[in-house]
Amino acid sequence: MRRCVAMMAAGVWLAFVGAAQAETTLRIGLAEDPDALDPTLARTFVGRIVFASLCDKLFDIGPHLEIVPQLATSYQLSEDAKTVTLHLREGVLFQDGEKLDAAAVKASLERHLKLQGSQRKAELGAVASVDVVDDHTVKLNLSAPFAPLIAQLTDRAGMILSPKAAEAAGDKFGAHPVCAGPYKFTERVAQDRIVLDRFDRYWNKDKIHIDRIVFLPIPDQSVRVANLQSSGLDMIERVAPSDFKQIEGNKQLKTASIVELGYQSININVGKGNGWHNPIGEDARVREALDLAIDRDALNEVVFEGQFQPGNQWVSPSSPYYDKDIPVPKRDLARAKQLIKEVGKGEIAVDFMVPNDSLAQQQAQVIQAMAKEAGINLNIHATEFASSLNLADKGDYSAYLIGWSGRADPDGNIYNFVACNVPLNYPGYCNPEVDKELKAAREVEKPSERLVHYKKVAEHTLKDRPILYLYHRQWIYAFSTKLAGFAPYPDGLIRPQGLAMK
Repeated sequence: MRRCVAMMAAGVWLAFVGAAQAETTLRIGLAEDPDALDPTLARTFVGRIVFASLCDKLFDIGPHLEIVPQLATSYQLSEDAKTVTLHLREGVLFQDGEKLDAAAVKASLERHLKLQGSQRKAELGAVASVDVVDDHTVKLNLSAPFAPLIAQLTDRAGMILSPKAAEAAGDKFGAHPVCAGPYKFTERVAQDRIVLDRFDRYWNKDKIHIDRIVFLPIPDQSVRVANLQSSGLDMIERVAPSDFKQIEGNKQLKTASIVELGYQSININVGKGNGWHNPIGEDARVREALDLAIDRDALNEVVFEGQFQPGNQWVSPSSPYYDKDIPVPKRDLARAKQLIKEVGKGEIAVDFMVPNDSLAQQQAQVIQAMAKEAGINLNIHATEFASSLNLADKGDYSAYLIGWSGRADPDGNIYNFVACNVPLNYPGYCNPEVDKELKAAREVEKPSERLVHYKKVAEHTLKDRPILYLYHRQWIYAFSTKLAGFAPYPDGLIRPQGLAMK
């Protein structure tokens, strides 16, 4: 009898140990700490990586930028292109157990449009009203045809929040977000970790094989790589090209890469807050001089080992929306010096806000050396990323090294950054002619027709230079060979569906 009891006890213990060992955790190293985990208010790229596990969207994109169903199964466009009807997936629950229905979709879209400080308002600006047709059908009434709409709904504008949780939390929703994604929020320690646990009632739970995801912000690239190599992390995003060969030589690691949709740039304050009252903000000649002082090819070779693509517009030279009549400029130091001489103020000093990650600092130093030769002294201020966004939002900066991860529709790369009085227009740029052309580009469907308007946008913005576009990255990932099922997407997000830890 004692032996039987002992065997039973051992069996229970082994079962417990087996269950514990079956618990799997994926640790992902991020280059920055996200801002608010609220899809309505959020701005950061790393926040979008977290949202990919936390908050499903009405639609998603596929590996080749095709629109695919997620919380919505399909949509219909009216003949006049001013009404969009969405058909919702049935049986979807929020992480608090509430049902996702048409009323919840209406509440989330209206929150994106109306909440104070919303970063989604311009993305959904053409939506005049939202009607509930039945429990699983929603009708979006547009003020004008809006070609980018479905593409907008593949990102934060299409994320649906639990109405119960959102109403209770208000603008504090990001402290404990509740969505309809595969993982539910567990905890967040600022600058340290974000912990998500698998939501067992997720509508697509058969695609989820990992129990817990921990996101760890580590701005220092070398520290991030060291943690991956020592098995302190299972995956890191945005690997520096200089570390690529080192990682490829490690048999315990794998890499993957894909060209981004977005761009990297220098935003210049030309009209926001008080930060633009200086020569570079007030005089387009100084901005042109800085643009001409930068050797984009050399920047790519020195910092990125030739793996990135030099650029000068909000889309890459391979995009059908790129204006080929305004190609990537070559460095013209003589012209840059002449422009500074014409300004007549001697060497121009410019405060240069740069995120505090090591790769951003490295490229800022190269740009600083190039600008110095033209008579522009860039004073680099290393700033924690979320803090830098807040300063830019207030207009408390002169020049700012910042990237944009990109969107499938070109409108998502340009409208929110140069249209008058929109949330992400950190330069404070406003040109009625640009606004007119951006609006026109939104109201036509054919790429050839939209390009006509984008060419006119380029003529103005590339002359006024509120944004100096520098290059287009490769998204480079490195991860343990224990991680299976990962595939890179052009938007740079890490989707948990299909991931598994061996």
